[in-house]
Amino acid sequence: MKIYRSIDELRQAVGTHLGHSGWHTVTQHQIDTFAEATGDHQWIHVDPARARRGPFGSTIAHGYLTLSLVPMLAWEVYRVVGLTMGVNYGSDKVRFPSPVPVGSKVRAGVELLSVAEGGGGYRSTTRVTVEVEGSEKPACVAETVSLLVP
Repeated sequence: MKIYRSIDELRQAVGTHLGHSGWHTVTQHQIDTFAEATGDHQWIHVDPARARRGPFGSTIAHGYLTLSLVPMLAWEVYRVVGLTMGVNYGSDKVRFPSPVPVGSKVRAGVELLSVAEGGGGYRSTTRVTVEVEGSEKPACVAETVSLLVP
C-alpha cells in the first residue's frame, strides 16, 4: 500500500503504476446478492446447474459487480491522507474483456493517469485493471475518476 501525504505528493506519481491489491475470491453469495440488488437474474449469473452447461462452465460475476469491486480493490493499493473526503466522480471508459467465473480470485492493478484541480477539489484519474488469477486477459479495465477534497 502506498500512502501519499498530500495532493502534491500524489501529483508526483502521475504516470506511474501504483501497485496491486490483494487477491479476492468472488463467491456465488456475492453474485446472488448483486443480482438481488440490481434485478439482473440472468441464468449465467444465478443458476449454477444451467450455467455448468453454458458457455462459461459455471456462473459468472456480472460485469458491473466486477466494476463495483474497483473502489475496494484500489483502496488496498493507495491512499491519500489528510483529505476531508474522496468520492467516485465517474468513469471515462469501462471494458469487460473476459468473464469472472464463480470462485475466481481477482485483484486490481492501478495506474495514476492524472490529477487536476476542479470540481471543489482535485480530480484523480486512474486506470484500474482487474485481473483474474490464471487468466491472460483482464476481466475489467476502467478509467475511473475520483474527486479528492482536501
